Amino acid sequence: MNTRNTSLVLMIGACNLAWAEENALDLPATTISARQEQPSGVILDQPIKTGSRLGLTARETPASVSVADRSIIEERGAKDTQDVINSMTGINASANPGFGGFVSYRGFTQNQITQLYNGIGMSYSSATRPVDAWIYDRVELIGGPSTFLYGAGAVGGSINYITKLASREEQAVEGRVRYGSHDSSELSLGVNHALSSGADPHHFARLDVSRTGSNGYMDRNKRDSTSTAFSILSDLTPQLSHTLALEYQEDKEESPYWGSPILNPVGDTMKIDKSRRFENYNVGDGRYEQRVRWVRSIIDYQVNDSTSLQNTLYHYDAQRDYRNLENYRYNTDNSLVRRGSAYLQRHEQQVDGNRFELRHDNALFGMTSQWSAGFDYSINQQKLYPNSKFSSSPYDTVDPDNFDPGSFYDISGVNNGLQKVRKHQVTTLAGFLENRLGLTDKLALLTGLRYDHLHMEVNNYGAVTPTSPAFLSALGNPSPGGSVWSMPSLQHSMSTCNTAQPLIRRRGNLASATFSQAQNADLTTGEQIEVGSKFDFLDGRGAATLAAYQIVRKDFSVTDPDNINNTTQAGQQTSKGIELAGKLQVTSRLMAEANFAYVDAQYDEFTENVGGQAVSRKGNTPTNVPNHVGNLWLTYEIVPAWQVGMDARYVASVYADNANTLKAPSYTLYGAFARFKVDEQTAVTARARNLTDEIYAKQAYGTLYYQGAPRTFEIAVDTRF
Repeated sequence: MNTRNTSLVLMIGACNLAWAEENALDLPATTISARQEQPSGVILDQPIKTGSRLGLTARETPASVSVADRSIIEERGAKDTQDVINSMTGINASANPGFGGFVSYRGFTQNQITQLYNGIGMSYSSATRPVDAWIYDRVELIGGPSTFLYGAGAVGGSINYITKLASREEQAVEGRVRYGSHDSSELSLGVNHALSSGADPHHFARLDVSRTGSNGYMDRNKRDSTSTAFSILSDLTPQLSHTLALEYQEDKEESPYWGSPILNPVGDTMKIDKSRRFENYNVGDGRYEQRVRWVRSIIDYQVNDSTSLQNTLYHYDAQRDYRNLENYRYNTDNSLVRRGSAYLQRHEQQVDGNRFELRHDNALFGMTSQWSAGFDYSINQQKLYPNSKFSSSPYDTVDPDNFDPGSFYDISGVNNGLQKVRKHQVTTLAGFLENRLGLTDKLALLTGLRYDHLHMEVNNYGAVTPTSPAFLSALGNPSPGGSVWSMPSLQHSMSTCNTAQPLIRRRGNLASATFSQAQNADLTTGEQIEVGSKFDFLDGRGAATLAAYQIVRKDFSVTDPDNINNTTQAGQQTSKGIELAGKLQVTSRLMAEANFAYVDAQYDEFTENVGGQAVSRKGNTPTNVPNHVGNLWLTYEIVPAWQVGMDARYVASVYADNANTLKAPSYTLYGAFARFKVDEQTAVTARARNLTDEIYAKQAYGTLYYQGAPRTFEIAVDTRF
């Protein structure tokens, strides 16, 4: 039997000083009719789920908050969750097959940003791959401390994808048909309806189905996706309700595009051969496939006017398959491409858990007090079937102007089929407590406490060696207490946060937590300070948020740019930045919205192993972290039936290596749309993306340049009845 030690993650939030006049939470009324119909990316006064369990609004939350609700998702034509989060302040996301749902935010990337689904974390980066946006009600980003909520050490921020659920209020049928460049298509349907007749129905059901497909903007890169969400809401008594929520997602991608090789000689800026812009050097039968199943059973019980209970029992099951040739390099004169890094892999992941929450509002010493408390128990299990052939010598060399992509099964050493190599299991038991105490009508104190007990077991079914034993039991090291405090007024806020994160939660990607990594890595710690403002201006015609922050993290993992399937550990990183988001109803017909983020991120301590030599990367910027990201939207209503708009997105250059000797250039993308409202229920939208046909790298790693989409056009019909 194995001795199980206890790992403590203590997150204490203190001193949230919030000046908030009660009627200040309602935006001033206005007679501008166009503004009332326009969505806005600056949502201050809707309750959010990610920043607190107390139902606080963005204005009341002592952290930077960005929300994309359903109206914003539809207005901006977001096709998947990656499109949604790229519209949020400071986010730069991409979906390279090897990085899953890659996110750069506040100077940190990949698993250092917590991504949640309905408040549930998967602890695995590939579980955050983009999903069709149709099934989601909203996406929330919190850029401040969330460790006492989710226990993931997310000093930099958390993203929460919230699925549509059956509703008592809305009885509707809605649909969308979309077709565009590269045979990109979408057929989506949504239905929300009462299951019983009469004036007081007790059962409601919702079904959302989305089917998308594309031949891909890269050669031989076809993709098909199906996303389904179904839920039934039952009012069992006036105080007790139950929601059963089911989701199914399936992705199939042929010959996934892993990037384009850069030209020799390699200077300080990555360059590709534009004449071979759409070449795909993966094998002809390369594959990425994913099947995901979600089941949630949610019980809500309103004990009385001041006390409520919620219990969520959840099950997650996923299988992901990879079969690819992933690395490509030109020879000296750029006449031939050397292909290598064959990789065959299957991940089978299952997460089972239960989360119980108690909410209670009362008075304490004559002051208003809101409480939230509960526990979360989960078992996260993953079985791994890796079979790879990474070597300095290429598999083959092809003529990029005329080549046969070949078959994966012709590659020796990886064509023997799947073999189970490892099984990981992480068991988590967490307790949490949150309180908001109204000291005066303008001053409040917010505190939070969380305790995590974590245990990891790894079984090795492959060759047993001193560095890879048959069994390993790993636990998070005891961690120091953390704190978060803030002083927000009606307009302003200030917060600090100290956190600690054990290895088995810090690692974030169970597939990459090898035996040696689990045994030797140190505890991750972090500190953050943030000041900011959230306010309305010009008699409510405009709203804005402003934040400045500094984050220091120690002993965390970064992706190895030379082998994206491995990680390496950095010593310390500091990120300093400013974020600004705003909207303005310029005239009764013109709405302007924008966000901008600046970050200065650098390693304070990081020694990298380069060919067996220790090389310091002190002062360098982490890979794929742009120091500027900005978005702009202009929407103009010509007449009530016609609306036009344009958008722009700027992303600064990023480094492709830890040495900061190679970078991908900055880029600006422009888009435009025109929408015609046939009637109150139906609209036709024509949209163009990347109008200037910019060639740009959404991500850069090693010597591969992962291109974004070229200029595309699409037309969509949305209807509702």
